[in-house]
Amino acid sequence: MTRKILLIVGGGIAAYKACELIRLCRKAGIEVKCVLTAGGQHFVTPMTLAALSENQVYTNLFDLKDEAEMGHIQLSREADLVVVAPATADLLAKMAAGIADDLATTLLLATDKPVLAAPAMNVRMWQHAATRRNVATLRGDGVTILEPDEGPMACGEYGPGRLPEPEAILRAIQNLPSHLREGSGEGPAANTASLLTAPPLTPPASGRGTLAGKHILVTAGPTHEPIDPVRYIANRSSGKQGYAIAGALAALGARVTLVSGPVTLATPPGVTRVDVETAQDMANAVAQALPADAAVMVAAVGDWHVEAAAQKLKKEGGAPPTLHLSENPDILAMLAASPRRPALVVGFAAETERVVDHAVAKRTRKGADWIVANDVSGDVMGGEANAIHLVTADGVEHWERLPKQDVARRLAERIADAL
Repeated sequence: MTRKILLIVGGGIAAYKACELIRLCRKAGIEVKCVLTAGGQHFVTPMTLAALSENQVYTNLFDLKDEAEMGHIQLSREADLVVVAPATADLLAKMAAGIADDLATTLLLATDKPVLAAPAMNVRMWQHAATRRNVATLRGDGVTILEPDEGPMACGEYGPGRLPEPEAILRAIQNLPSHLREGSGEGPAANTASLLTAPPLTPPASGRGTLAGKHILVTAGPTHEPIDPVRYIANRSSGKQGYAIAGALAALGARVTLVSGPVTLATPPGVTRVDVETAQDMANAVAQALPADAAVMVAAVGDWHVEAAAQKLKKEGGAPPTLHLSENPDILAMLAASPRRPALVVGFAAETERVVDHAVAKRTRKGADWIVANDVSGDVMGGEANAIHLVTADGVEHWERLPKQDVARRLAERIADAL
């Protein structure tokens, strides 16, 4: 079946980015039909979107030729996914309240397909309590809400509120799991049969696969331990596997807190991200994120730190400086021994030899329930695939080499079963 999205373009200066999003979707083999709001027409024209999408652009509820046959119902349901970009504060508010006073909001209320929204607005509007309530309501209803980017805005202010770049929105479209959390039979999460991605490797059985009401803590990426103001000790972790796991857990309905070391990845849809730099920063953020029902400690935390110099160390012809290493906090062991220990603690073991032996020993030594072990002697760190060994109290499972997104989905389903 041809992959199709219905793109609703809201009224904001970022509407121009919808043009690039359409181009990228078409290049990826995704058919696009557009609905352009009255506000959106102040920034882009129906002719532009029609030329890029090679489809008719819809602007008015009463212009649908087959309205006698409920054309707005048909339009709302013939796509695999409804994407709102940019999703203005006004559009999010109407979506949350169930208002249907134009073509776009009527389609959103009538659709039985998943909805993904990419917000764009002034930083104060994004941070306003009303918008935060609306976003929470929509996420509770099964709508996937991307986190806006942070940066300078057209209004001259700086902060979160910029529309995610079209490449990031496309990745979210492509990565949206084919089994969004189970809905109640109503609303955008109810019908998830035809999405844009392939089905998971192990589809959840009836009554399984949902993490609604669960809070899960995930750590990801490397840590940076400063040597001086311009140098640091780090490792090769890209954060890709941890971010994929956070996204897969959120897609199953969990409330996910992602504590992230320094990476350049976009925040997965539906995930709350806390950025840290050092191992101590990460330990503090993990403690603050508790309580949680489960913790998945994917981050490649640095084992050592040094007392950072206040000024840049100079090479002045003498001997190189001596770095005195001290151990960083053992976040996994501390969490497993904590009075607020999550019911399920999952650690990761990145090894270069005797992978399973080291992982089995680490599970016992750290007090974790599971250890996910992998061999990082090749291109795993920074790569797109992973071959893991899942170590539990029942033994060791050897998983075949899979794309990291598929590893994440399978692990998320196992966590859902365990909880």
